[in-house]
Amino acid sequence: MNTIPARLDHIVLATPDLASTVAEFTRRTGVAPAPGGVHLGHGTRNHLVGLGSCAYLEILGPDPEQLAPAAPRPFGVDGLDAPRTVTWAISPPDLDATVAAARARGYDPGDVRDMSRRHPDGTLLRWRLTDGGSPHPSGLVPFLIDWGATPHPSASGLPVTPLRELTATAPDPDGLRPLLTTLGTDLALTEGPAAFRFTVDSPNGPVTFL
Repeated sequence: MNTIPARLDHIVLATPDLASTVAEFTRRTGVAPAPGGVHLGHGTRNHLVGLGSCAYLEILGPDPEQLAPAAPRPFGVDGLDAPRTVTWAISPPDLDATVAAARARGYDPGDVRDMSRRHPDGTLLRWRLTDGGSPHPSGLVPFLIDWGATPHPSASGLPVTPLRELTATAPDPDGLRPLLTTLGTDLALTEGPAAFRFTVDSPNGPVTFL
C-alpha cells in the first residue's frame, strides 16, 4: 500500500503549547513552520509546513491571545499534555457528493459546516469541512475539506519538509479499511493502539513524529 494516502490534504499535529512545539519542530528538522492564523471563536491558532504534493502539516494549539471559548477547543487540544498527531484530512473532488455517497454506503462522515481563520496579513480565509474533526473517535478516519475559492495553504509559499509516509496503528484495522475505501482514500494500518506516525524529509535528514 502507498504510505501517502490518496487525496491527503493535511495532517493535524495538536499540542497544548504551540510555541514550544513549533520550536521543537524547528530544532529537529531545521525548518521553521510559518504562522498560519487564528481560528476566531475557537480559541486556537496554527503554524503550517508544506508536505509536498499539495498537502501540509498543521500544528495547532491554544491561542493565548483569545478568551477561552465556551465549547472545547477543536481536536481535543484541551485534553492533551503533550503534542500528538490527532487526525488527518482529505480533499475530495466534490465534498457534498462524497458525503452523500458515503452515507448511501452506510458511513456518515458528519455534517458539512463553514470554517474560517484570520491570516497574519489580515485576510479572512474560508473553507468547508465535515464537523471540524474526524467523526471517528480514534481520528484515524479522515475528515473532509473543501477550500472552494480560498487558495490552498500549500500554495502560499510555506516552508516545505516533504512527506515520506503517514502510517497508523488501530485496534481493528480490518474494520477501518472499508470506511477509508468509502471515502476514496487509504491509510497504511497495522494492529495496535490507535496512533499515527509520519516521517518527513528535512535538512537534518528523515524525522518521525507521533
